[in-house]
Amino acid sequence: MTPHTQDPAAPGVSPRPSLAAIFRPTSVAIIGMSAKPGSAGQVVLGNLLQGGYTGAIHLVGRSGGEIMGYPVLTEVSELPEGVDLAILMLPADAVLAGIEACVARRVRGAICFASGFAEMGEQGREQQRRIGDVARDGGLALLGPNTVGYFNYVDAFHVFMVEQNLPPRLDPAAGPAVAVVAQSGGIGAHLATSLRMRGVPLSYMMTTGNEAQLGLAEMIDFFVDDAHTGSIVVYAEQIRSAPDFLAATRRARTTGKPVVLLHPGRSERSQAAAQSHTGALAGNHAAMQLMLDHVGVVTVDSLEEAIDLGQLLLRYPHAPTGGLGLVTASGALCGITQDYVEPLALDLPALSAQQAEQLREHLPVYTPPRNPLDLGTLVAWKPELISLGISALLADAQLGSLLVSLPMPGDDTAVVWLRQYLEGIEGSSKPSILVMQNEDDPLPPAFIEEARQRRAIVMRSPERALRALARVTRFGRWRAAAGGADAVKPARIEGPLGLGRGTQAEWVGKQLLARLGVRVPAGALATSPDDAARIAADIGYPVALKAQAATLAHKSEVGGVLLNIADETALRAAWQRLHDNVARAQPGLVLDGALVEKMGERGLELVVGASRDAQWGPILMVGLGGIWVEALGDVQLLAPDLPRAAIIERLRRLKAAKLLDGFRGAPPIDLDAVADVIALLGQLMLQYPEVTEVDINPLVAYGRGQGVVALDALIVTQ
Repeated sequence: MTPHTQDPAAPGVSPRPSLAAIFRPTSVAIIGMSAKPGSAGQVVLGNLLQGGYTGAIHLVGRSGGEIMGYPVLTEVSELPEGVDLAILMLPADAVLAGIEACVARRVRGAICFASGFAEMGEQGREQQRRIGDVARDGGLALLGPNTVGYFNYVDAFHVFMVEQNLPPRLDPAAGPAVAVVAQSGGIGAHLATSLRMRGVPLSYMMTTGNEAQLGLAEMIDFFVDDAHTGSIVVYAEQIRSAPDFLAATRRARTTGKPVVLLHPGRSERSQAAAQSHTGALAGNHAAMQLMLDHVGVVTVDSLEEAIDLGQLLLRYPHAPTGGLGLVTASGALCGITQDYVEPLALDLPALSAQQAEQLREHLPVYTPPRNPLDLGTLVAWKPELISLGISALLADAQLGSLLVSLPMPGDDTAVVWLRQYLEGIEGSSKPSILVMQNEDDPLPPAFIEEARQRRAIVMRSPERALRALARVTRFGRWRAAAGGADAVKPARIEGPLGLGRGTQAEWVGKQLLARLGVRVPAGALATSPDDAARIAADIGYPVALKAQAATLAHKSEVGGVLLNIADETALRAAWQRLHDNVARAQPGLVLDGALVEKMGERGLELVVGASRDAQWGPILMVGLGGIWVEALGDVQLLAPDLPRAAIIERLRRLKAAKLLDGFRGAPPIDLDAVADVIALLGQLMLQYPEVTEVDINPLVAYGRGQGVVALDALIVTQ
């Protein structure tokens, strides 16, 4: 059990520290003060005073004396007991002693700026573990090391080791705000500043650094309970405790606070960079993204998307499922958008007849009432068409989001168009973005002020706005599928599996699958030619003969699979040939026997698998079967507890999805049966932690209503 998930009531376990001492301290001690003007400690003190902090301030430094009117103590032991926050301006080799001294004085929280810990290798990682343990055992909430600090915009309390033009205090009348938490100070500052310059209200910007104790999960938990926070933007280089992070983000989702996550690490170079930066041990990025999507985190691929989605979901917390509506003054942009949305999996549905009819009476005959709606030059002399067009498109049930993209006019006209946009979206909960094109042409101050006051989402790039709306729509559709009711759910599997440890032979795996209700070819294990002949006579020719041993993973490569055996004479010859092939390839290998199975009809070959990620738990996989899974890599990953509708939605994301619905005369396959097998594997992985891997390759899918057959199966247990 990680320290984050320990039971505070358990004997010998320190209670989980409160973050109030870090976020809202009533007293502060800066430890490691230097009398040198411009030193880091003096910068921190200056930022506190500039922000208007009115609590008690204590300074500790070897030189003593006085700094900025505050006396400087020479020892931590001289501090009064129970200071809320210690700001440690100490080098790495002095941090442990500093934390021990703080614990002795019952300090409640501390922030450590020093680098030189886990990012430096194993020795630094051990030193970091020790300071985390001392803080945890002493009931001290520790932020860092290797952090640059944080901004609390709610209380104007700012702890930052770099001199800053401090941001204004949050205006409670601005409504819910965005909280930013990042493991990188530079990225955290970039995200927060970019949002603030757009007029987006901010509640906090926290940088967690190496996370010896407190990390992303604890920060999200705090934001979930914070009345000022409406959405959360996260930059992570490593999620150190997957269970804690999943639990925190689930809480955020259930309380209606969207979480947007940017996590580099798709490439090996990115993983190496993250490790050198924060001492992170990069994990399975694909597994992480899958499970975070599953619990309701909006994962993004760029800083631009993190900023855009943070703002968009603050204003519109409910992700849409419908298509895109476009209102513009450019026919060319209509064509560009049609091309652009296709690879983003975002559609532009036709406008309903009812909404088209309502629009027609306001438009000249040469302007068709449709989606996308091109108003052309009409907007210049009849701007009310902007609000009329917006209202008509937003009223269409097929449309889930709206983009209004207009050229940058003169200053006064820009404000008029903004007001028409605001009038059109009034009362709608569908995500809407206004793009004022000509992005290098500055917006007039009156426009900016009114947009901020009315919480309008204004961008300068149509493509960037389209990416944001496409991302939030994909997320909304995925959530709708994952949360939908399912007609068929796998029943709980009864009893022990009865498997030994390690890799199981194919015949053992197929016995288990058959017991769970997955159809396998008719047949049985033979231990002699006579056995094989008897089994073949029972099931009927032609048959397949497959060598069986737990250590024989790739039977075909050693001549251990012989197909289309037509009669008993051919079967007995095949028996000898199969054993000779295996003996040449792997001398000394003792086979369990050979599977004799009825040859089946051709169908669409899929691969269905499951594995257990050390950090994120069970992960399922589906793709084209046979050799194609390795040759093409066309696979989809799935969480283990998805309903049938969500599984089918994932199947349709395969590049070869056309094959599922029939291709060149082939019938559509039985998607429900495929989904049921996948759901069953998920139940198996969730219920039996000893199962570490399952591979069904191929799973042959037949026409609708005709089911599936598992032609090969590999199960690994621990």
